[in-house]
This record gives sequence, structure tokens and C-alpha cells, in this order.
Amino acid sequence: MAVETHGVPQLELEAVIGFNGHVFSGLRVHPDREHLIYPLGCTVILKRIKDGKQEFLHGHTNNVSCISVSKSGSYIASGQVNFMGFKATVIIWDYAQRTIYAQLLLHKAKVEALAFSPNDKYLVSLGGQDDGSIVIWNIETKQAICGSPASAHSAGHCLTVQYSNTNDNIFVSAGSGTLRVWELDLPNRKIRPTECNTGKLKRIVKCIEVAEDDQFILCGTTSGDIMKINLKTGLLSDCGPVKTKYSLGVNVIRILKSGNLLVGSGSGTFTLCSKTNFKTLKEVQLEKGVTSIAIRGEGQQFFVGTEAAQMYRFNYVDFKAELISTSHNSAVKDVAITFGTSELFATCSEEDIRLWHIDKPKELLRITIPNMTCNSLDFMADGHSIISAWNDGKIRVFAPESGRLMLIIDNAHRMGVTAIAGTRDCKRIVSGGGEGQVRVWELQPRFHRLLETMKEHKATVACIKIKSDDKECVTASADGACIIWDIVLFSLDFKTHTGTDISDKVTYWDVYDGSAIRELEGSQSGAINGMHISQDGKHFVTGGDDKLVKVWDYMEGVVTHVGIAHGGSITSTKIFSNNRTLVSTSVDGAILRWRFPHPPSSS
Repeated sequence: MAVETHGVPQLELEAVIGFNGHVFSGLRVHPDREHLIYPLGCTVILKRIKDGKQEFLHGHTNNVSCISVSKSGSYIASGQVNFMGFKATVIIWDYAQRTIYAQLLLHKAKVEALAFSPNDKYLVSLGGQDDGSIVIWNIETKQAICGSPASAHSAGHCLTVQYSNTNDNIFVSAGSGTLRVWELDLPNRKIRPTECNTGKLKRIVKCIEVAEDDQFILCGTTSGDIMKINLKTGLLSDCGPVKTKYSLGVNVIRILKSGNLLVGSGSGTFTLCSKTNFKTLKEVQLEKGVTSIAIRGEGQQFFVGTEAAQMYRFNYVDFKAELISTSHNSAVKDVAITFGTSELFATCSEEDIRLWHIDKPKELLRITIPNMTCNSLDFMADGHSIISAWNDGKIRVFAPESGRLMLIIDNAHRMGVTAIAGTRDCKRIVSGGGEGQVRVWELQPRFHRLLETMKEHKATVACIKIKSDDKECVTASADGACIIWDIVLFSLDFKTHTGTDISDKVTYWDVYDGSAIRELEGSQSGAINGMHISQDGKHFVTGGDDKLVKVWDYMEGVVTHVGIAHGGSITSTKIFSNNRTLVSTSVDGAILRWRFPHPPSSS
């Protein structure tokens, strides 16, 4: 029986750690000056600046690819990606109500960019390269007025659009070898383009900024320079900086009230430069490419987002970067919670391990091993160490307070260490490897030794769980088998033979005779990648490729609640020991905190 999630109560999302820093100009400050707006997965997040309180706009079915905010602040528009052959939605949100005002469906596969007209009359939307069209929408009637191919046949793909600041009928589009000023002819329902003349300059434009009085437009290019174009004549009036161009291209430009520019580059430089000759006045180096600059109010303060999924706050006067939120910018592989306390947890992704406090958006500690991948991690029960499994075949043990490397076990597994767990007495580690072996290690104050290697799995060991008495452990493998091992006598107690095609099912096994008691359809699309049972044994949680967090009743075998917010496949799920909090992680780097719907029973 397939699990139907219709009619099932939804989990309450409490907080999100994460920010998609790959969306250009995805981080915005609302005109009320009190909220940041940014995308993560298929969610648009509103975050109050003064206290960090988050609200979530749910409605997209896939990753949000662009965001725009109307000048009045009444509307937010967001576009998404979709699979080839399917249409990608544009949603206009009513900001005051925090609800969907309109859903606009015309573009194929991806919405590349959005812009509101200055008086909230129209929205212009640009489709991705498989679509290639520009559409003008009437916000009041929620209907398309007209559309047109974004660029001439001879030109490349259009990448961005920006509206005039004074005229509802004029907007600009730009991209690879194309730069056009468009005028809306409403009576005839047509938009007519005028090509801008850039002379001999051949550029790919990544971003456009229109001057407040509409006198000129600035275009940031992949070549690392900025073109200044007269909006009335469409002619190039300036280009610079002449000597030192911005490394890896200009990703984003903002014009300040003074006329000076804020420029973010692909190499992570954030620059204040002069309006006259593009000369650098102040510069700060940030981690990875700058993708968003959001000005708050008159420009005394601004927020900057980068590809490293980090957000910074700057004050105009001192121009110093204050890191206000951090997150993983690639798939989170595993999450571990501290034994006993329910405030700290750790995650691993690619080359780093991060330690978090349940209530804070910024990591407490980051441990990085460059060019390596951490596959799995666990806290030792006493809380004094984090044990971690790495693709270079090493087990590394770190101190959670300082991140100091306390112990390294070389050559732990031939094909990388893929799973790890520690015993309650903190004296042994059980590890699994890419070759399918399970190994038990003894830890002493000044040395470690291999106690036993157990060979039975035919493929990568994916997960290890140790029984609370430290006498047995269960290992699950990509070969489809689960094995219970005696880790005192180092013998195989029990093995399930399942085949490898059941990753979308939840199976209950009798551990005495090895028979399958019950099988549940856990996911209608794709594998289940994470499962965790609550401490009282009454519920468990699953997450997988269907992007849904599901809470199950253990005895009944039914889904009691479902969580919808992840934009990518879920990689792991954990219920905190106090039964009040649930954490899930996904391939887009997101960490989501949910209110666990079954608080601890008083019995």
C-alpha cells in the first residue's frame, strides 16, 4: 500500500539553517527595512532582522531560482526550476498576508529572472535557456499581457532583466551578446525592443542596475568590467575599470544614494567604487563568489550573500564584514546529536564538520580537512569527542569545544570509511568501509588498536547502530543486507536477505528467526535515505528522495505527520532525545528544525 500524504497533518517547521547563495540577487531587504528575504530549496524565507524570527512561504514544487520584491513592498515574486518538458511556476506573494496572490505558468523548465515595474503595475519574467522568452504580466488581472523571444536569433541567451525606476512601460534585458531596452505598447499588447550599441565591446552581461533617475544603466560582465549605457540613446558612455578588472566577473552591482557603487565579484571581493572612474575606494575579501547585495534603507547598512551560503552585514562607515549566518553549500551527508543533552548537534558535508546550537543560525565550530569528504560522524556518549569517517580511509577524532584533532586512525578501511558509531562506554569504535568490512577498534588514553575485522557484506557499509548494552551492533549495506553482530565474541548473530531493491520500503524484522514481520511502502518516489527511532520507541521518522519528512507510529505502521519544505532529497533525519525536536538535512545543504508532534509521554 502506498503512503498517501494527503489529509495527513503537517509538521510545524520551527527554523531553517540554510541559504541558497547560488541564486543571483536572491538575498533582498524588504522595503519595510525589517526583514530579509531569501531562497532555500523550494521555500522563500522571511527573516526578521532584529531577532532572527523566520517565516516561510511554501508553494513552489522545486528549487527557487529567482526573487524580486516590488518597490512598495506589497508583493514578492519568486520563480522556480522544473524538469525538462514541464512548465516552471512564477508565484506572486501578498507580503502583508504572507499568502499566494497569483500563480503564473508559461515558462518552460526554468524562470531565470523577475522584475516589478516601479508602480506595481506589471511583472516581467524571463525564462531560462530552454524557454528563451520574456513575458509581461498584469499584476491586477493576474494575466499575461504579451510575450516575446528575449534575444535576437543571432545573439546568445538572455540572463537577466531589470525594470526602469520611473516608467512602468520600460525595462532592460541582457545576457550573452544581447542588451536591449524594451517598451510596452499596451493598446497593441506588444513589447518592442531597441538594441543597445556597445561598439566593439563584446560582452556577456550577468547583472544590470538602473540609475534611480533612469539616466543610465550599469551592466556587470563576465569579463570583470562594468559598462555604462545611456538609457535614452542606448549608447555606451563608459566602461571600466580599465586596468584591474574584477576577477571571475561582476556578479552584482548596486548604486548608492551618493552615486558610488557596491560591486560583488565571482572571486569573492566586495568593493565600494567611485561613480566617476570605477576606482576602488574600499574592498573586502569574502568566502567564495558574491551573489547578492541588499541595501537596507538609505544605504547606511547592507547585507551580502555568497556562494559559500554565508550572509554578511556591513555598515557603510566602517565597511567591515560581520558574518551573521552560515550554512553548508553542498549536500549534508550526516547529522549527529549529543547524548543526553538536546541542544547541540553536528553535521558533515564534503570537507567540513560543523557544530550547531539548536537555536542559533551560525555554527559554533567548523572543522575542515581540505579536499577530503566526511561521510559519517557521531558523538561519543560522554560528549568529549566527535568521531568521523573520511573518504581517505582515515578515522578522525576531534574535541567538540576546540575542534582539535585528538586521534587519527590511518588505513582504517581500504576504500574509504563510510559509517561510524561509538559504544556507550566510550572505549570502542565500530566502523564500516566502502569494501564492505566492519571493524571494531579499542580506544585507550594513549593508543588505539584493531580488535577485529568482520567480513560478510558484499558492498559499502552505509549505517551502523550499536545496542545500548554495547554487546551487539547492526550494520546496513548497499548490498541490501542488514546484519546483527556480536561485538564481544565478534560473530554474526543474524542476517536479513532482502535484495537491493527495497530502499523505498520500511521493513520490521523478527531478530530471533530472521523473518520479515511487516513491510510498509515508505516512499512513492525514490529511496529512503534516513531513518531514526524515538527514544521511547513509539515513533520513527524517515526522509528520502521524495523530499518529505514522515513521522510514523511504530506499532500502527502509519504516517502521523508529514513535513514539506525540503527542495532536495533528504539525506538524514534525527529525533532529539527530549522528543521535542526533529532535524532533517538535504542535498541542497539545508538543515531544517521541526517541532516533533509527539511530546514525551508522562508514563
